[in-house]
Amino acid sequence: MPSAGASLAAPTGAVILEVEGNIANGNGGTGIARFDEAMLAALPSHTLETSTVVTDGTQVFEGFLMRDLLALLGARGSVVAATALNDYSVEIPVSDFARFDVIVATTRNGKRLEKSGKGPLWIVYPRDDHEELQDIRYDYRWVWQLYRLDIK
Repeated sequence: MPSAGASLAAPTGAVILEVEGNIANGNGGTGIARFDEAMLAALPSHTLETSTVVTDGTQVFEGFLMRDLLALLGARGSVVAATALNDYSVEIPVSDFARFDVIVATTRNGKRLEKSGKGPLWIVYPRDDHEELQDIRYDYRWVWQLYRLDIK
């Protein structure tokens, strides 16, 4: 992990995730980090099997833990505002990422997530592992077509 105030490498491919706000490490000016697919793929991979309220049956998601991304960025804050391509936005307590293995999925059932199928990035909670996550308050935090995070 870079030290606080360190610059991240610049993306060489299309930017699929922008992070702004209270972060120590960036690559796009003060408080800004931009990621392409290869940069996100370099984060440790995590697999999660769970049901969702928008699909049938158990799904297998693969991606990176949100807490690993926040650690890479040197993020400091209590809330992450997550925004989708359709401008849907929700504030998620940072404490969720410490309490649960919340991932930013890049694949579902072994296939790369595309914009037409809730991709390229989808915030996924381990809802089948914790009864409390089967509450509508958490369902609103499953942001698909994620493209921006704002650390507050």
